[in-house]
Amino acid sequence: MLEGYTGHSPVPHNDQRVVVGQRLMQAASDIFLGWTHGDVADLYVRQLRDMKMSADIASLTKKGFMQYTRLCGAALARAHARSGDPAMISGYLGSSDEVAQAIALFAEAYADQTERDHAALLTAIKQGRIQAMLDM
Repeated sequence: MLEGYTGHSPVPHNDQRVVVGQRLMQAASDIFLGWTHGDVADLYVRQLRDMKMSADIASLTKKGFMQYTRLCGAALARAHARSGDPAMISGYLGSSDEVAQAIALFAEAYADQTERDHAALLTAIKQGRIQAMLDM
């Protein structure tokens, strides 16, 4: 999606590009992560469920949820930091809080949109326009 701004990727297939990026960001790569070129389409392959432990966020207290989200944010930041040159990223970001403010504004807008989308989903379920399985 950024090729119009950054030029063509040196990786020939989009699925391969995604896999290369994920491998850069993962501390321990998914052994099933891969890609293949088929007759009709390129395919991206990954493990559907990793069956690793995860927090039951519905049962967390507010304090526990805030701690959990901080840990998730730190893990995501660390993963993305692995994908680039730290000195170049630091130089690009500079010393002001402008980027942090932009990220915070985006995060708030994204959260608001997520709440609107969820409300629309619940309305569509109530009206019978879509079917939903509540317990998987």
